[in-house]
Amino acid sequence: MKVILLEDVKSLGKKGEIVGTSDSYARNVLFAKKLALEANNKNLNDLKLKKKHEEKVEAENLEAAKELAKRLEDLKVELTIKTGKGGKAFGSVSTKEISAAAKEQLHLELDKKKMLLDEPIKSLGVHEVQIRLHPKVTGVLRVQVNAE
Repeated sequence: MKVILLEDVKSLGKKGEIVGTSDSYARNVLFAKKLALEANNKNLNDLKLKKKHEEKVEAENLEAAKELAKRLEDLKVELTIKTGKGGKAFGSVSTKEISAAAKEQLHLELDKKKMLLDEPIKSLGVHEVQIRLHPKVTGVLRVQVNAE
């Protein structure tokens, strides 16, 4: 019997795949646990429409991420940190502070977990912070760190 998997099933296949299995396994296990649907014309058509919709949504998300990456190129966030004699900085600027400043100054919601910063910024000047906006798109935000 041909079935459409609704979830990943170990040793059978991944979600959305059409696989062949015995009638008893399909009825007693897959259908009972709602892990699969019978691969009839209606269900195959629904699967095709669902995949097409997911591709469309993914393309829209990718386009929006590219647009945001272009906008970020022209923007700059300014932060201040305390400094001592000789311009030595006390403390540092973390992704949490950058995210909060972007929200306040630029009105952009940037996830601090998606900012690629190896270590907190501990020096004055302009720093470029990469932000993963989409698995295929990475934007760059400039951060100006000034003395308080």
